[in-house]
Amino acid sequence: MPETTQASASAPVADRPASNAPGLSAREMMAALWQFVRPYRTVLVGAAVALVFTAAITLSIGQGVRLLVDEGLTGDSSRALAQAVLVLLALAGLMALGTYVRFYLVSWLGERVVADLRKAVFDHIVTLHPSYFETNRSGEIMSRLTTDTTLLQNIIGSSFSMALRSALMFVGALILLLFTNLKLSLIVLVGVPLVLLPILLYGRRVRKLSKASQDSIADVGSYAGEIIQHIKTVQSYTRESDEKRAFAREVEIAFNVARRRVRQRALLIAVVILLMFAAVGALLWVGGNDMIAGRMSSGDLAAFVFYAIMMGSAVATISEVYGELQRATGATERLMDLLRVESEIPVGSGATGSAVPASAAAGQVAFEVVAFSYPSRPDHPAIRDLDLIVEAGRSLALVGPSGAGKSTLLELLQRFYDPLRGRITLDGVDIRTMDTGTLRRQMAVVPQQPALFTADVWYNIRYGKPDASDEEVIAAARAAHAHDFIQQLPDGYDSHLGEQGTRLSGGQKQRLAIARAILKDPKILLLDEATSALDAESEYHVQQALQTLMKGRTTIIIAHRLATILHADSIAVLDQGRLVAQGRHAELVEISPLYKRLAELQFQEAGA
Repeated sequence: MPETTQASASAPVADRPASNAPGLSAREMMAALWQFVRPYRTVLVGAAVALVFTAAITLSIGQGVRLLVDEGLTGDSSRALAQAVLVLLALAGLMALGTYVRFYLVSWLGERVVADLRKAVFDHIVTLHPSYFETNRSGEIMSRLTTDTTLLQNIIGSSFSMALRSALMFVGALILLLFTNLKLSLIVLVGVPLVLLPILLYGRRVRKLSKASQDSIADVGSYAGEIIQHIKTVQSYTRESDEKRAFAREVEIAFNVARRRVRQRALLIAVVILLMFAAVGALLWVGGNDMIAGRMSSGDLAAFVFYAIMMGSAVATISEVYGELQRATGATERLMDLLRVESEIPVGSGATGSAVPASAAAGQVAFEVVAFSYPSRPDHPAIRDLDLIVEAGRSLALVGPSGAGKSTLLELLQRFYDPLRGRITLDGVDIRTMDTGTLRRQMAVVPQQPALFTADVWYNIRYGKPDASDEEVIAAARAAHAHDFIQQLPDGYDSHLGEQGTRLSGGQKQRLAIARAILKDPKILLLDEATSALDAESEYHVQQALQTLMKGRTTIIIAHRLATILHADSIAVLDQGRLVAQGRHAELVEISPLYKRLAELQFQEAGA
């Protein structure tokens, strides 16, 4: 089984999560994102109506400005001025109402879509094949689940709405300009391509830098998470200074990528603003001369300048939001890449009709000419043409040197991987034809390092059977010799255990894992070095609990300490993925040189 490497300053950044397919085009990404928006089409339509209504009211203000100038400011009637002001106030009120509805609906849609996307990504992650996590950092994956989805929420709930509103304003203002003054409109039409050109030129570059920036931020989070996870190792080897320097390098790499992205966006915005005001200045020069010559009224010029400013503002907003939209495209691409990763062993695969119901399973396990290599090490066979049978209700111990394939057999049995050749059967049924959930519900694992969650004791024991009553949980804890120490915790069964159960000793963790397995009541029990790291007293309690757990169950035990498996019904000796001998302890001492050597070394050490 692959060994976990310690974090270090020189550790290279892990490969980023990669999909099995080439990159998505912009149209494909929008189509993929639309799958999450489609269920809320009613809200989308409502937001679109509010958006159009608000844009129309905003454009109508230009006519209000014209009326205010021609009838109010340049006229002699106070009543006309009051009417013009009231018209502007009414339009402002309607615009405020439309903006409220638009902002609420769009923001709600952004929150809802991203919540659904987070759930979809997480639901997919927990079904991925273990080999995927051999080559991809968990911190990088979590960055996609949190940072990228948060960015996407900001885009959908804010920036995208602003971009659509600005686009509508641009089109509407352009049409009204044409009706107001054709000559000035031609000047605008010449200037618009000059303003849009930088957006098109810099857009692709900003998108690439945005994706690179998101990746670098994920690297920073991944590195920090790994160091925090191994903080005791870092401190025990006094590597704090090295890790500070290594982390600083990661932060600087992320900063440099972000700096390039920000520089491109800043340059884009600056160029657009410069071109926009140059165009407005040209309009004021030509329009002012026309007004002086009497070819247009003051109100028409004021309305025209208003629409021109609206167009310029719309273009400026689009140029500013464009960078955000490019970041959203990068985030969407990263999330869709993750969603497109296909598990080599899909959950629920297989012919359900061939599956053995958990209640009817006897528990006989057979490995038939099984051969296997880990995907990350295809040239190094972990199991070589192995034949092995574990009779129902009996116990089998697996012994052998490190790398012999003991843990690999347990992973194959749980179908975390499939054999390259041969097959594994449960009660005569090939497990590849069984639903993975049905298969795994018949098994319970007690590993060397139990997986405990940052929750209370109730939750951790119930993880094997979520619907168990309090009485069942307590009974399982008593059977696992865990009830007494649980009662001594500050809040008893309500005590939170801290991250990875840091508030418990090794023996206490093991007994909670055993209680979890007892509560699950499996047909097949898998013990992976369950007592190897315990002191004598803890080992005694754990062994007592294991004896209770093993009764009447098919049990496969991995142990380096032979003294703990002398009671097993059969012992299988593995070496370099092959079965080299099988029998009871006394037989193996006579027929297996490898087992005899292991036994002599261990029992001599025990005697010494």
